[in-house]
Amino acid sequence: MALTVSGPPGLARPSRGVVRRVDLLAQAAAIAVVLVVLGVILATTRYNLSARGIQLGLDFLVERAGFTVAETLLPYDPGDSVLRAMWVGVTNSLFVSIVVGVASTILGVLVGVCRLSPNPMVAGLARVWVEGVRNTPPVLLLIFLYSLWWQVAPSDHAVALAPGVLASIRGLAVPKVTTPWSGMDLLLLAVLAGGLAWLVARPPRAARAMPRPFLAGAAIAVTALAALMLGLDGRAGIILPRAEGATLASGAVLTPELFTILFGLTLYTTGFIAEVVRGGIEAVPKGQWEAARALGLGEASVLRLVVLPQMLRVVIPPMTSQYVNIVKNSTLALAVGYTDFLTIMGTIINKTGHAIEGTVLIVVVYLCINLTISTALNLYNARIAMRGGR
Repeated sequence: MALTVSGPPGLARPSRGVVRRVDLLAQAAAIAVVLVVLGVILATTRYNLSARGIQLGLDFLVERAGFTVAETLLPYDPGDSVLRAMWVGVTNSLFVSIVVGVASTILGVLVGVCRLSPNPMVAGLARVWVEGVRNTPPVLLLIFLYSLWWQVAPSDHAVALAPGVLASIRGLAVPKVTTPWSGMDLLLLAVLAGGLAWLVARPPRAARAMPRPFLAGAAIAVTALAALMLGLDGRAGIILPRAEGATLASGAVLTPELFTILFGLTLYTTGFIAEVVRGGIEAVPKGQWEAARALGLGEASVLRLVVLPQMLRVVIPPMTSQYVNIVKNSTLALAVGYTDFLTIMGTIINKTGHAIEGTVLIVVVYLCINLTISTALNLYNARIAMRGGR
């Protein structure tokens, strides 16, 4: 016999339409409160700025910058506009983020695999790396590396760390490849090569659920190299570094500030990516390992052909967060004196007095960069996701 429980007599349950209207009213009230708060903030800000004689606007972007930038990837002169100086800062920040992202991804995969090694020494060293950097504030790591450079590097001469690699108190010099192309030309070439490689290396329609990262990477490298050699027409060259005492006279020179931010952030991010990779490998069912071994595949082949492709579906979301963190952590360049976008914007704000507009521009630039990274990786994650229970 079933028992039914009813409420007090005369108390009817509200209809679905009434509940929906109440929800809409609550949401409208919340939006109204937010708009009122924003209106009060804007009105107060406008009144205070008017009382101080400060006018809002972006006219300062076309004014003369009037300050120098220590390190630039693009041509820059103090007589250029403020907008040009901002673009130089964005380029410097993107350069640091891309180099750190690529290097930490490669090292993170290696360290993550080593964390699962049956060799106790290899697994132990990988764990020391991971736990050491993950529990150290990144700014502390950068300051330590920067101080260590000035204490260890020789001040009166340069030393050879490897063939074609020199180090001194002035920085680190490596071989430099000269091309007749500008930086924007090379960037466009890389984008075109990547798009072509994606079309060539993607698997057939029936197998698109299983990506081919290694084939795609090889195709990108071959395409970029072929296009580069065809475009240069023999006009490329390699300039080996040389030293005059402690001064690095030729080659591509990384100043202590740039080397510190690249090396330090790579060490730091590698620890987090290694843990993401380790978790992704362990998420692959043991049956996949056993089935691959039953087919006669070696451990390296099992890892490369079976485990890593399936691991991508697990690691892409947390890897997105790590790449976004790289962009945000690149602002720590301020701690070691490297001139990035945030440093240049600080100089612009101090020089022009447009603190509100400058802060908004900083937020907008970093928001656009991070949203672009998130969107691209989310699209890739949706592409490789398993559908229909496959």
